[in-house]
Amino acid sequence: MTNAWRLAIRDLRAGGRGLWLLLICLFLGTAALAGIGSLSSSITAALDAQSRQLLGGDLELRVSQRRPSVEESAAFAAYGRTSESVAVNTMAQSRGGASTLINLRAVDRNWPLIGALELKPGALAPRPTGRNVAIAAALADRLNLRVGDQIRIGAAPMRIIGVIATEPDTLGFSFGPTALVDMDGLEATQVIQPGSLYQSRTRILLRSGFDPGRAGEALVRRYPSAGWAVRTPQDAAGNVKRSIDQLGQFLLLVGLAALAIGGIGIGSGVSAYLERKGRMIATLKVLGARSGTIAAVFLLQIGLVAGVAVTTGLALGAAVPWIVGALAGSALPIPPRLSLYPAPLLVAAGLSLLVALLFSLPALARARAVPTASLLRDSLSPAHRPSAPVLAAMACILAALVALAVLTASDRTIAAGFVAATGLLVLLLWLLGVALRRLLARLPRPRRPLVRLALTNLYRPGVQTDRLVVALGLGFSLFVALAAINTSLSNELASTAPAKAPRFFAIDVQPEDEATFRSAVRRGAPGATIEAVPSLRGSIVALKGQRVVDMKTLPEGAWILRGDRTITWSATVPPRNEVVEGKWWPADYKGPPLISLEDRAAKLLGLKVGDALTVAVLGVEVPARIAALRKVDWQGLGLNFALVFSPGYIEEAPHSLLASVYAPPARDGAIASQVAEALPSVTMLRTGDVIGQVSELLGRIALAIRAAAAVTVAAGIVVLIGAVTASGQARRYDTVVLKLLGGSRRQLLAGQAIEYGLLALLLAVVALLLGTTAGWYVVTRVLELQWAPDPFAIATTLGVLVVTTIGVGMASSLPALRATPASGLRSG
Repeated sequence: MTNAWRLAIRDLRAGGRGLWLLLICLFLGTAALAGIGSLSSSITAALDAQSRQLLGGDLELRVSQRRPSVEESAAFAAYGRTSESVAVNTMAQSRGGASTLINLRAVDRNWPLIGALELKPGALAPRPTGRNVAIAAALADRLNLRVGDQIRIGAAPMRIIGVIATEPDTLGFSFGPTALVDMDGLEATQVIQPGSLYQSRTRILLRSGFDPGRAGEALVRRYPSAGWAVRTPQDAAGNVKRSIDQLGQFLLLVGLAALAIGGIGIGSGVSAYLERKGRMIATLKVLGARSGTIAAVFLLQIGLVAGVAVTTGLALGAAVPWIVGALAGSALPIPPRLSLYPAPLLVAAGLSLLVALLFSLPALARARAVPTASLLRDSLSPAHRPSAPVLAAMACILAALVALAVLTASDRTIAAGFVAATGLLVLLLWLLGVALRRLLARLPRPRRPLVRLALTNLYRPGVQTDRLVVALGLGFSLFVALAAINTSLSNELASTAPAKAPRFFAIDVQPEDEATFRSAVRRGAPGATIEAVPSLRGSIVALKGQRVVDMKTLPEGAWILRGDRTITWSATVPPRNEVVEGKWWPADYKGPPLISLEDRAAKLLGLKVGDALTVAVLGVEVPARIAALRKVDWQGLGLNFALVFSPGYIEEAPHSLLASVYAPPARDGAIASQVAEALPSVTMLRTGDVIGQVSELLGRIALAIRAAAAVTVAAGIVVLIGAVTASGQARRYDTVVLKLLGGSRRQLLAGQAIEYGLLALLLAVVALLLGTTAGWYVVTRVLELQWAPDPFAIATTLGVLVVTTIGVGMASSLPALRATPASGLRSG
């Protein structure tokens, strides 16, 4: 081993540059996996570390459309110190008449239990009281407000005492920027009326000895019909963590694809490097070196270079949370917790080293078998298939690689499916590359020399066309799929939805104010269409006789059981709804309560027509029977409900109206100002604002996916450069011969352009088929949206990839084009 180590170091110093392809490919794959894993872990760790701060206590109980009763407040206080807050969406209007949707948040004197409210310098008071308000910076920018200005919220003019710098327990989605008041300020605004949609939250700082989960369960069981929903620090950021895990899982799979492409480059680079060492290997054998010693020499070299690549890739990946936090921290749901996370780094290192060994093993086996007779002749050796022991070793490495990738994934089913799909795609692309070489070899030779040379370069001995087809085909297909998914989502939001969607949703219209509301809307837009339906909040507390709180686990994807939902009642089938099972009740029905349930929710819960449901509404349990299942068109953004009651008993509950307004876009301002003047407590939610927030979120996700996918294309480009470099000797020979025959530099470059242009165009066609198929599956089957990709965007993506491939291929051929006839004769 000492001799092997000495030979490996000396040879690496003298000619180790030939392993640069191994270094770059392994670095890219390792950095991608380590960076994605570290960033996901840092955000998850931040959520875990700050769970109590994010929740605002040890336990949170929330209920809709009412505040806790005196008895409930006393029961909560028995567990520890409590604080109540109320959140409601409403409108804020500046003195100049501009208005916008806000999230009005009222807090009591005990708030916050954990953390502190911080206002920016220049605040007039440490916290708002009475008719004072602290506003978010986004609200100040939107309405051009400053400290000391007045805004109107509901029925009350409020003085701005400061701009919020840090606000505790605010993790979650809201439709507008925050305006913070105390309970007296909330009462002054008069935005909460009987039936208004708002949410009350009571947070508890538990005394020593109380477990949050058990305390929350005990309180819910004590008031089973009150509609209380419980959150503990462990699930305070549950939805965010699930989203981060899902996105991180997808990005890790993309990074794994990049590593697979890099593995092809590793195989090409190691093969080219060891082929150039043929005379050295033969010389060592003549001098008495054994095949095992020679294999050890090159295995040590590959291990050293791989170690450098993996170490630098891990260093960059570990620094990703710092880099992303500095450059795009505001786009993250929470600042990442800056630290080193060994688990994703170890997984990235393990995957990278296994890939390096897997793709290097065949070349090492061939190098070990180089005959000593190669010193006496210089001929092309026929390609030999790996021996049975080598194939067995490769199978074991591949099994370990798949097991590590799947077992360390957060969703093993998706990871296994992705690995299987990637393996199948690699096999298909490899077969395509082999078929292309054989087809080109059998075609009649073109008369034009440049075209003939370009085609010959794709199938002659020693070329790596099959590997290029796999590497570039994967990268091309991934980018086409992402372009199709992204543009399909954008087109769905920008064209299909607005064409069907209302311009406004009006919230908290009191039944007695319906006529006033309709009159105000029509003053702003005379031809407006208005849909108004009763609404209130309720939660399913039992199904088929089993109480939800008694279920050990909820059905997968049972969103309808988590918290309360907006419900309504109707004598007829609502617009955009279609009964698919059962029968709708008569228009004059006055019997026991019946329910119509959305068909997909019923399938998730295993419910059918005739089953019993119990819904808690304002603390009263309403037993009902399912009379019909409906298919709902959610894409139009109109007023739709998962739960629809029959008229009668449910109508007695205090409620408000939800209204949708269909009008020309140009009348938005007039409608908003007329409603604000006539009914200041009514909240007007503009549909465009909702779509804008969703589009912004999708844009951030798409940016992260593109960044990860760019690594796969970069790996493919490196493989292309390596393939050109590996065939450099043959290309130099061709260049010398062509120059002796009178070929110009321009003609030779044209031949290279034809070669890579043909390859890139073929891969573009393949990627168009594979990428659009994958994109269609994700959009229609996973996201369940309409398939509406932008052909121009996909064509542009493919065009950029084709031009990049041609440019990189030609640039990589320049060293061969610089060869002179004299150098060619000397080398010969």
